[in-house]
Amino acid sequence: MVYLNRIYTKSGDGGETSLGDGRRVPKTDLRIRAYGGVDELNSVLGLVLAARSTDEFARRLTHLQNDLFDVGADLCVPESDEPPAHTPLRVTEAQVEQLEHWIDAVNERLSPLTSFILPGGSVVAAHLHHARTVCRRVEIGVLELAAHERVNPQVAIYLNRLSDLLFVLARAANDNGRGDVLWVPGANRT
Repeated sequence: MVYLNRIYTKSGDGGETSLGDGRRVPKTDLRIRAYGGVDELNSVLGLVLAARSTDEFARRLTHLQNDLFDVGADLCVPESDEPPAHTPLRVTEAQVEQLEHWIDAVNERLSPLTSFILPGGSVVAAHLHHARTVCRRVEIGVLELAAHERVNPQVAIYLNRLSDLLFVLARAANDNGRGDVLWVPGANRT
């Protein structure tokens, strides 16, 4: 259980923050940017939840939001060869497999694509497309971090699958894909 007795500590006023292992780093550190992006993505999913409230959809999105806290917790505690004081929370292959299961289940109900999709359609679909693009940016940030420091590889894999899931959920939100707005290549050339 996590307890937050104080919201502000004033310890970050000088531009530094603490990682989960107690190390102080600049707030501009790649690791901080990575899990800050995860927090942004989670907030966008909150917008989706606020716009749609069917039970199954809400359960799935709440599950994803909880997973994203796991992703943030994983990123907050750098991998190390040193024995940790506490066992860090790590994203697992099972979490990735759950996303793959959901992608397959949603996608099999959708009509096949004949073109790329323009982001939009319903409000919920537009928010899901926004979440998908934020997720892709966060994945790139995690990969950039992984080029400099050890990162649990399941984190980037999870984010990659999550963006795919958000894509098929956006299609499903557009009346099971029937309301998708398709890209027409060269339609506006004169």
